[in-house]
Amino acid sequence: MRVGIVGAGVCGLAAAKVLQERGHEVTLFEGRHEVGGQVVTFPVGGTPLECFYHHLFTNDTTVVRYIRELGLERYLRWIQPRNAHLVGGRIYPFVTPLDLLRFTAVPLTSRLRLGLVALYLRYQRNWRKYEGVTAREWMVRAVGQRAYDAFWGPLLRGKFADHADEVGMAWLWGKIYLRFASRKRGREALGYLEGSFRRYYQALADRIVERGGRIHLSTPVERVVVEGGRARGIRAAGQLFEFDQVLMTTPNIITRKIAPDLPPSYAAVLDSVRYQWATCLVLALDRPLTNIYWLSIADDLKFVACIEHTNFMRPEDYGGNHIVYLSNYVAPGHPVLEMEAGEVLEQYLPGLRVINPAFDRSWIREMWFFRDPGGQPIITTHYSRSIPDIRTGVEGLYLANTTQIYPEDRGQNYSLLLGERAAALMDEDARRSAGG
Repeated sequence: MRVGIVGAGVCGLAAAKVLQERGHEVTLFEGRHEVGGQVVTFPVGGTPLECFYHHLFTNDTTVVRYIRELGLERYLRWIQPRNAHLVGGRIYPFVTPLDLLRFTAVPLTSRLRLGLVALYLRYQRNWRKYEGVTAREWMVRAVGQRAYDAFWGPLLRGKFADHADEVGMAWLWGKIYLRFASRKRGREALGYLEGSFRRYYQALADRIVERGGRIHLSTPVERVVVEGGRARGIRAAGQLFEFDQVLMTTPNIITRKIAPDLPPSYAAVLDSVRYQWATCLVLALDRPLTNIYWLSIADDLKFVACIEHTNFMRPEDYGGNHIVYLSNYVAPGHPVLEMEAGEVLEQYLPGLRVINPAFDRSWIREMWFFRDPGGQPIITTHYSRSIPDIRTGVEGLYLANTTQIYPEDRGQNYSLLLGERAAALMDEDARRSAGG
């Protein structure tokens, strides 16, 4: 069977791997100049660095499996980072459980409730019981209004902006459950691949090509061709490529453009899911900004998190640069999406000086600004009812993207699993069709 895959991110690559293992021919089409999708990199000081920050939790076992299978485990590092929370202009460390007791932004009783509730959620496996309630409603009831306003409320607003009050508790449960599961002896352990995660996904792409697969880079797909209610191929670069099956790994908004022949009922499901754009201003500094890896921000700054990558990995790996990600999520059409890196910096400067009053723009050696339209699906209550099926309703046409990752949050681990699941389904359908 000949299979065309739209998108050479980790989901598409995982699907291609499984399909090859089951005896099928695969061809991938990628609009960017390299594989990787949302894990794509750019060079800093001679070393690849992700455009959007990435790390592993200890329960991201699928990524670790791929790294091992590709012979790259010697590059995998597990590190106990320094994390903190900014509220009321003050930075509170959040490294050990005792740090919660020192979180004087809220009264002691509120601190205890924050800790006990997080611990309770860590041991709750039935996420479905949280589907019908919003994160705001559940958390305010559980930890109280003051604790919610100082901790969970700002984090939800930072991620979802005007939609924060709509976010389902099942989504927040997933975030808490995964973070706590990555703790060892009370401290969080996070993983990173020296030389960036590009090491494994490029090695995976190389293996696919070695086994006879084809990857067309800088080749955006113009249309998925459907004839007689069946997927027939992919039109890209003005050429028609014929396939027996097609898998799209694109965000819904792109899927709708390239696959206009989807059934109306399926298209309506795709249209019902809304996205926040992910943005990152990346700074290469000549000195550290802080001694913190992950700083979550509750104050009203222009960005919602400050991730100092070189408080996790060595600055020497990046030509002596100190790498800082300033992350934000915005609605489609937000003015920042039209800005260049220098314009974004002007907006972010006051916030940088809240974090470090001594900060000066002369510290900046280089800067970059990245945007992703499919950064974060807005996960509302009863979201499981609106997840699009992998089978699109068009024979031979399939979809696998981040809107189908639930209750876990989007990420490499679950994108790999989704790609594998889609490939298994496609193989099953092909064998059933051949048997029939």
